[in-house]
Amino acid sequence: MAANYWDSTQAKHWTYTRPELTHLRNTLHPPTPNPTPTNKTPLPDPRHTSIYMQTHLTKLARRLNLRQQALATAQIYLKRFYLRVPLRKTNPYLLMATALYLSCKMEETPQHIRLMLGEAARQWPELGVTETSKIGECEFALISKLGSNLILHHPYRALSDLQALFGLTPEEVQLAQSIINDSYNTDLPLLYAPHIIAITAIFLAVVLRPASSTNLNANTNPGLQAFSTSTSNAFPASSASGTSTPSVTGTSAQNALAGFAGLRQAGPKLSKLVDWLAESQVAMEAIVDATQEMVSLYECWEGYSERSVKEGFTRFMREAGVK
Repeated sequence: MAANYWDSTQAKHWTYTRPELTHLRNTLHPPTPNPTPTNKTPLPDPRHTSIYMQTHLTKLARRLNLRQQALATAQIYLKRFYLRVPLRKTNPYLLMATALYLSCKMEETPQHIRLMLGEAARQWPELGVTETSKIGECEFALISKLGSNLILHHPYRALSDLQALFGLTPEEVQLAQSIINDSYNTDLPLLYAPHIIAITAIFLAVVLRPASSTNLNANTNPGLQAFSTSTSNAFPASSASGTSTPSVTGTSAQNALAGFAGLRQAGPKLSKLVDWLAESQVAMEAIVDATQEMVSLYECWEGYSERSVKEGFTRFMREAGVK
């Protein structure tokens, strides 16, 4: 394993610019003015697809008593795989189970293949797989498409290293962890180094924490309500109630940032963070872009419907004859 992120395959082969990601996806999913029987169903919004997959992976991970990092690794495997293979040509439920099975091996928490298949089949009747050999075959295909680049660097370590420097409270650390979890529903892991995502999460946690306390007291922010009762295991807030709930609502994020309410309340802690960023060599443009991406995610999350994504999956799997 490359101890230095910049020497890793993640930095050298799996970090892109936005135009590069757009080109890859347009190549996989070109515009089709005349839909054919195998592509007439439009794909769900990519962020809604990621939210759906995260929600269901989290439920499966909880059944297997897995930790958050294995779940995060599985999500990145899926993101990378779907840069190489069209979503509508796969069985996403089989891919989710296989990605989690492989990530458990890489994160040194291996699960027996029969146990993984059994739990996945109980959770997803749509899985349509009864033989463990199918997961084995899918695992081989997944590793091949990933180019055997399976070692990942996550933002959690950077958050752990920086929390003492900025004097974060336990509540701010938990909120930052939840924001990092949510970031796996965006393209940020494919765009920026882990420390950029960690710093963005810290910034948002410091800015939004005062607003979150107010909203929690008023019982008007279900996302932060879920966060406040989440465990230190740092699973996404969506898993706390079994439904998909963001760590921060789009409205509260927009209000805090656009109205500077959070900035005024954060006081010296935010000033210290801003001063540190000014003196460091961290790319401020990346922090700003990542912050905007997270706010956009929370706005998009408000229009998320699990039922519509599930129905979309069912239709395109049936149209393509995927089993």
